[in-house]
Amino acid sequence: MGGTGRSGGRGRLGSALSGLAVAVGCVLFLGGFGWGAVVYQPYTVPTDSMSPTVQAGDRVLAERISGDEVRRGDIVVFTDSTWGDLPMVKRVVGVGGDEIACCDAQGRLTVNGTAVEEPYLSGGGPASPQGFSASVPEGQLFLLGDERTGSVDSRVHLQEPGEGSVPRSAVSARLDAVAWPLDGGLVERPGSFAALPGGVSRPGPVRLIVGAIAAGVALILGGAAYGPVARRRHAVRSA
Repeated sequence: MGGTGRSGGRGRLGSALSGLAVAVGCVLFLGGFGWGAVVYQPYTVPTDSMSPTVQAGDRVLAERISGDEVRRGDIVVFTDSTWGDLPMVKRVVGVGGDEIACCDAQGRLTVNGTAVEEPYLSGGGPASPQGFSASVPEGQLFLLGDERTGSVDSRVHLQEPGEGSVPRSAVSARLDAVAWPLDGGLVERPGSFAALPGGVSRPGPVRLIVGAIAAGVALILGGAAYGPVARRRHAVRSA
């Protein structure tokens, strides 16, 4: 009698805990997706102009931000009528007040006379196949693609007002991670821009969101598995 009571008590406690685990897991799982939907907008990269950092067809997560939050080195989604009035993805290399030039004796981009190492570029050549210089007006951003040979970016618009720059208000989001393919991972902030005034931006909450969703899945599966496991153990003991 006493053993049966203790066993029944443990069973009721286990059932309660498994139900709690499933409930908390659902909150984390749904909350993580809800949080992600509010903070991030999915975006499919249309061209190879940001190769090799992101490729054409990559599905990325872009954090919704204000243009005032943009820092040098950020990869942003923006729309500007001068650039065709379509969403585009480029890297910010200059902000208002900067003097941008290319290339120095080592083939590097310079910002206000300071050379910037750009390890995300491929090919080992200069930071731009053609030399250029530009003054970035206040409230504007100067943008380049990582694929400097074929990217249509601020260099193409140098003769227009603003010397190729776009308003900060044109920016709608900042790339934080590549969601597909799955091995894309996080989009790192370039350390070469960190030493410049203003530094680099902080990553968005994508790690926390993914962690919440993963924890939710684990709790749901663990809680749901308790019933069948408990019944099997009870059947084994009875036999």
